[in-house]
Amino acid sequence: MKVILKIIVVAAALWASTKLVHGISVSADTTAKQIGTLLAVALIFGIVNAVLKPIIKTVGCAFYVLTLGLFALVVNAALLLFTSWLAGQLDLPFHVSGFMAAFWGAIVVGVISWILNMILGDD
Repeated sequence: MKVILKIIVVAAALWASTKLVHGISVSADTTAKQIGTLLAVALIFGIVNAVLKPIIKTVGCAFYVLTLGLFALVVNAALLLFTSWLAGQLDLPFHVSGFMAAFWGAIVVGVISWILNMILGDD
C-alpha cells in the first residue's frame, strides 16, 4: 500500500510540474490517458531513482560535498530527463524539452512530493 501511495504522490507532483514548468508536457488526449501516463511515468521515475541515484551519489560524493549538496539538483534534473527519454521509448506521451525544464521540474516534483508526504504521512 505504501508503494502505491508513493507512486500516486509522485504522479501528482509530475502533474503539477506539467502545469507549472514550461517544457514539461503530457500530450495524451483524454484525462484518463493523462492519469495513466502520469502513473506510469511516476513508476518509471521511482525505479530510475531507486536504481541510479544511489550509484550516482556514491560515485559523485565529492561533487555533493564541494557544492554543499546543490549537485543533487543537477542529478535530479538528469534523472527526470532520463525518465522522459524512457517514457518516449515506451511510447508514453510524456516529454521534458531540455535541461532547464528538467531542472525546474525536478525542483517542483521534489517540493510537492515533500509537501504531500508531510500531509499524508511518510511512515
